Amino acid sequence: MFTREEIELWEEKNLSPLAMKSRFSKGRRHREKEHPYRSVYQRDRDRIVHSAAFRRLEYKTQVFIYHEGDYYRTRLTHTLEVSQISRTIAKALKLNEDLVEAISLAHDVGHTPFGHAVEETLNRLTEEEGGFNHNIQGLRVVDELERKYPNFRGLNLSWETREGIIRHNPKDNTKHFKEAKEFYQYYQPTLETQLMDIADEIAYDSHDLDDGIKSGMIKENNLRKIALWKHIAKTIAKSYSNLDKKLKVYLAIRNLINLQVTDLIKSTTTKIKKMSIKNINDVRNCEERIVSFSPSLQDDKKELRNFLYETLYCHWRVLRMSNKAKRFIERLFTIYVNNPHILPPSFRKIVKKDKKNLKRIVCDFIAGMTDRYALEEYKKLFDPNEKI
Repeated sequence: MFTREEIELWEEKNLSPLAMKSRFSKGRRHREKEHPYRSVYQRDRDRIVHSAAFRRLEYKTQVFIYHEGDYYRTRLTHTLEVSQISRTIAKALKLNEDLVEAISLAHDVGHTPFGHAVEETLNRLTEEEGGFNHNIQGLRVVDELERKYPNFRGLNLSWETREGIIRHNPKDNTKHFKEAKEFYQYYQPTLETQLMDIADEIAYDSHDLDDGIKSGMIKENNLRKIALWKHIAKTIAKSYSNLDKKLKVYLAIRNLINLQVTDLIKSTTTKIKKMSIKNINDVRNCEERIVSFSPSLQDDKKELRNFLYETLYCHWRVLRMSNKAKRFIERLFTIYVNNPHILPPSFRKIVKKDKKNLKRIVCDFIAGMTDRYALEEYKKLFDPNEKI
């Protein structure tokens, strides 16, 4: 029998001094008795997997709307891919796999339907209420909106998992939100949080490329100009001669992920030694992020990301759907705010108790929708031929 205490002891003996060990967690918002057989981060992971917000990721958009085809990524498949990549890197660096898995599984639970286009719309519509940010919304989901336990609101996750939700991407600029202040007492988050951010980047770059090729929006001829793709294509050609297109693309994406993961592990290990990072306090007090690619791969990735932006994210089909999503989400928001009595019963109860925060409540409702549910709601409210 492997008890929680033995798990904590194993972490002490086997994990890197730079790892965030479960025994030293800052704990939960609400005091709870610890589980006899699961560490604090294993328990976080399980709570996230059983949450409604996690299940809804199945029908939330990555790039392509869910009905465009069942072979494209959704937020759920993306999340699982990030988790797998994160665990691989964490194991190699002897970091806490349980913590990195919990952060990975929770990192997108605050995302809106239809991707970033709707996030921008909700941010504009709630500007006077503080705006909208998907990482802040993720914290609201796990702290307030999930209702699973009789003694407290939310999932009551550990401080470190919640920090990972808020701080995994430094570009998201969550520092000015009041909900995030407690997580900025250190220069840097844990290495587990830092590596999850890069794993997220590896996953969506590689898999958006894969989906773009499958959709026909990205042509392989155009990819030959991209250094990373050219290098991988040459490697595959040396080993195989008569591969069909589908298998060739699969091998290329797999190699692309492996190349990035390998570079990240080696580069981060070198950086840790060069910067003399000895313990988790050194990690916390470092002025720059430690987990990073080599300079040469960073340049190659920048080229690939620019290509994806110009070719895929700005493709007329993607822009058309994004524009459409912005318009009908704004109409949904407006009709709910002006007619809160048409909200579902659970949200009407919240509005009744807290009328001053009507726009935030409506925002929570819309942000929690799947693409499919948002489309159905729109039809019910605006199509006279649709049954209520």
